[in-house]
Amino acid sequence: MNRLKRIYLVLIGFLLVILSPQPLKAQNGPSFTMDKGTNISHWLSQSQRRGAERSAFFTEKDVRYLAGLGFDHIRIPVDEEQLWTEDGKKVREAFALLHNGIQWSRRAGLNVIVDLHILRSHHFNEGERPLWVDPQEQERFLQCWKDLSEELKKYPNALVAYELMNEPVADDPEDWNKLIAKGVEVIRKNEPQRTIIIGSNLWNKPQTFVDLRVPEDDPNFILSFHMYEPMLITHYKASWTKTRDFEGEVNYPGTIVSEDERNKLSGELAQLVREQDLFYDKVTIEHHFGKAIARAQELNLPLHCGEWGVYPTVSDEIRFAWYKDVLEVLHKYDIAWSTWDYKGGFGIIRGGEEDKELIQILVGK
Repeated sequence: MNRLKRIYLVLIGFLLVILSPQPLKAQNGPSFTMDKGTNISHWLSQSQRRGAERSAFFTEKDVRYLAGLGFDHIRIPVDEEQLWTEDGKKVREAFALLHNGIQWSRRAGLNVIVDLHILRSHHFNEGERPLWVDPQEQERFLQCWKDLSEELKKYPNALVAYELMNEPVADDPEDWNKLIAKGVEVIRKNEPQRTIIIGSNLWNKPQTFVDLRVPEDDPNFILSFHMYEPMLITHYKASWTKTRDFEGEVNYPGTIVSEDERNKLSGELAQLVREQDLFYDKVTIEHHFGKAIARAQELNLPLHCGEWGVYPTVSDEIRFAWYKDVLEVLHKYDIAWSTWDYKGGFGIIRGGEEDKELIQILVGK
């Protein structure tokens, strides 16, 4: 990184401290509150498990374990193809598991975010997303929320919150804003005070918060963003990324990929690596969060980092340094968070074993 860019980032970080000295504390905000949590991934989302295998993957024992560690909420991603048949009928077995998860959490003292994660018409990593161009698919999205609201409205507002959709990816941010308004209207017909969590367009990036429109005169919203920067660290060698074939040395904090390493590359891979953020540290993280923090302050709404984590293909030294820096910035601005994830590839439990040092960093146990 050149010296002028480094100075620029330092100045930006300084301005963030000056202009945003107070933690995010929304006045007269939603009754649903949270501090630290984790995602229950690959249970009712992004999984081929069904029947007994799906039931056994996440149980009341897991909920009690998370509560015992000191987490105060969980985020449960749910997919359309898990909860509904292709003709729109509810899959009762899957809905029963969702109810179980909420009831177990209630007994353990955990709050629950129900996150509509993947639709048949919208996957955040797929090129084709019919949701934005097909009115029937938009109606299907709204019907999902009619069904979810009908199922879950019996739970206290302080226990369950709804996340309208995970990582929307619309070419035009107004398409997402219009769908937000319609989705909120559907939920508000039955649940005028239910907390609704809304992320920004383009994978919940903080930078796109400037385009986000939130329905006015309604305090029962929480804004949400995701944090996986720099991707060359958090998704090093991840098979589903464009840079999966990069096997050079990486570093954090500081220059992510050295000039020597970059010079070894050629072709498309060289271009892909050079397009990534090549310098990152705690100041950069604070700058990265800036637009989300500013928008939440402008709207006087709480802010939530709904996903963040590092794939354990980098060294523990790098991985834990990143976690500590992100956590420090989240705490500084009183931003609630849910790690990605509980028992998946990024998990605090992997292969049935606790990642004890990560748990210590996150919850001090």
